[in-house]
Amino acid sequence: METKIKAGIIGTGFIGPAHLEAVRRLEFVEVIAVARRGQERADKKAEELGVPLAYGDYREMLRNPDIDVIHNCTPNHLHVQINREIIEAGKHVLSEKPLAMSSDESRELLALARKHGIVHGVNFNYRQFPMMKQLSEMVKQNELGRINMVHGSYLQDWLLYETDYNWRLEDKTGGRSRAVADIGSHWCDTVQYVTGKKISQVFADLWTVHPNRKKPVSHSDTFSGSDEDQADGEYEDIPIHTEDYASVLIRFDDGSKGAFTVSQVSAGRKNALSFELNGTCKSAYWKQEEPAKLWIGHRDRSNEVLMADPALFLKKARPSIHHPGGHTEGWPDSVKNMMLKYYTFIREGKDPLKDKANFATFEDGHVSMCIMEAILKSHKEERWIQVQQ
Repeated sequence: METKIKAGIIGTGFIGPAHLEAVRRLEFVEVIAVARRGQERADKKAEELGVPLAYGDYREMLRNPDIDVIHNCTPNHLHVQINREIIEAGKHVLSEKPLAMSSDESRELLALARKHGIVHGVNFNYRQFPMMKQLSEMVKQNELGRINMVHGSYLQDWLLYETDYNWRLEDKTGGRSRAVADIGSHWCDTVQYVTGKKISQVFADLWTVHPNRKKPVSHSDTFSGSDEDQADGEYEDIPIHTEDYASVLIRFDDGSKGAFTVSQVSAGRKNALSFELNGTCKSAYWKQEEPAKLWIGHRDRSNEVLMADPALFLKKARPSIHHPGGHTEGWPDSVKNMMLKYYTFIREGKDPLKDKANFATFEDGHVSMCIMEAILKSHKEERWIQVQQ
């Protein structure tokens, strides 16, 4: 019987259990430990999640010789230090984004991961939707022609009210950017993946809609509820320095152009990532909230909608879809697909220095940091900024 790859997860907020659920769907991987600050809290969470080992200090987890892979699902400001320690402990690492708090830090982590030869991944899961594999192949096979324009948005409403509060709002824990770093990074990664292009220049306009917010005295988790949940509670006024909204003009490395908008204050938009490619032959439009559909636009005949179905996918895209047509794969499946690609890479003994990964790596995480920093600089200086890597 094949020995299972053993994993541990640091951080048990919204995303940690999502990683756990996705990994449990892989028959050849077992999550044997979770870590969170404080042994009593860690024990309670491990029991709730059905995980055998609990660590009140993640460093103790890193010393467990049975664990092969560590998932870093902590708040943003902890990513760089914990990622560094995971690598130095000789463990493979799968980090949430942003990879670090600056491009200098992400560059250092990439170099360190390469030096130690560990398998490194960043959970940019949207590129793992089956339709994104199909669209990527359509672009490679020139079905759309030359892609001239790319435009779209990523809109949410979970921070619409001034009484909505979460650690991501605080620049000390979330970083200098919020909407761009949190959701804009996913938009940029997905678009660069499907087009094969790199964002080379940006011109950005950012806005903090709520420069002051009311922080509930009681704890509030990400996506935990509505304004009414805190209606009778106590609040403290907190100044906000990160953006609720951004619009960004972009130039790609091949001279093509585009634009995107991100917002976390757009009522009714729950997790609305969408984009459109305009080519010389066809256009294509996709939105994450209806992931099984790809709108294809024509000039000289009726437009069409391609449904996610292995029988309809291009040959190289078929392995990305795991269910028959009509059995829609959604957001949790995209996370599972990310884990499947990452752990299969480890299972097959591939060399991260020689073999090309079919998932987002620390290199992609570093590119994301460089784009984010260029956007912040562009907003501050009100001009086009070159993305420096």
